[in-house]
Amino acid sequence: MVDPSGQSEIFDRRRRRSVRDRAFQRADGPDILSELMVAAILDNLDLVKRDFQHCLVNGLAAPQLACQLADKGMSVIVADASYQVAQAAKGVQCDEDRLPFADQSFDLAISIGTLDSVNDLPGALALQLRALKPDGLFLGAFVGAESLGTLKASLMLAEGPAVSAHVHPQIDIRTMGDLLTRIGYKLAVVDSDRHQLRYSRMDKLISDLRDAGGSNILAGHDKPLSRAIYQGAKKSFSEKAEPDGKISEMFEIVNICAWAPHPDQPLPARRGSGKVSLRTALDKDG
Repeated sequence: MVDPSGQSEIFDRRRRRSVRDRAFQRADGPDILSELMVAAILDNLDLVKRDFQHCLVNGLAAPQLACQLADKGMSVIVADASYQVAQAAKGVQCDEDRLPFADQSFDLAISIGTLDSVNDLPGALALQLRALKPDGLFLGAFVGAESLGTLKASLMLAEGPAVSAHVHPQIDIRTMGDLLTRIGYKLAVVDSDRHQLRYSRMDKLISDLRDAGGSNILAGHDKPLSRAIYQGAKKSFSEKAEPDGKISEMFEIVNICAWAPHPDQPLPARRGSGKVSLRTALDKDG
């Protein structure tokens, strides 16, 4: 497929689909990062004093989450770039920035671990907003920019001055918050949780990233790590072990809550006041 704007894209769409297919097959269920995101999304959803009826979900954990939402009485459609995910949920295969749904089709939309690897992030968020009914809720979660500091440092040390991109650019909280507001979401709140996961070796961390669809999908990046660099990174990673032999790696999970516009919504807090929490934005009627 060709980008209609004629601009180059940061992610290889075909490779992204195949990576997500393999990840879904590898994990054979929600991977550990998706489990963290789904738990946060369900906790936030429980704060909302409303019954939702029609939900759109995307992400590797979407089939499992769809079952949980169906148990709450919702009609759920799964859409994901992965054919395997879409097939498992009898859903729709599509890229998040090319959603095929009619305007105002859903009162709830959920994105699990996909927004950080979408070529057209503003377009994806705008399409989610268009698909929401007035006062519909968008909940999202993805791995944030503060993640993987130990792995990144180990790779940089192993490569020396000739550093290549092995982890794609990630999104920070402020950027996401500004983008949601600019696109037209209301009462948009973005926060994050930090999780320390501990590993006995770097191979297990890489395996968890692959299970989550975190393999390199940068366009034009076809050169894998050499064996020497990989072994050097493993050595550097292992040198950061704590007394029990485990190495800590931090994952920042960014959480999003935003609403489609509606005339009866309360006014947002003054920008920069820092007085609106994610809990407050969800509990609008409280």
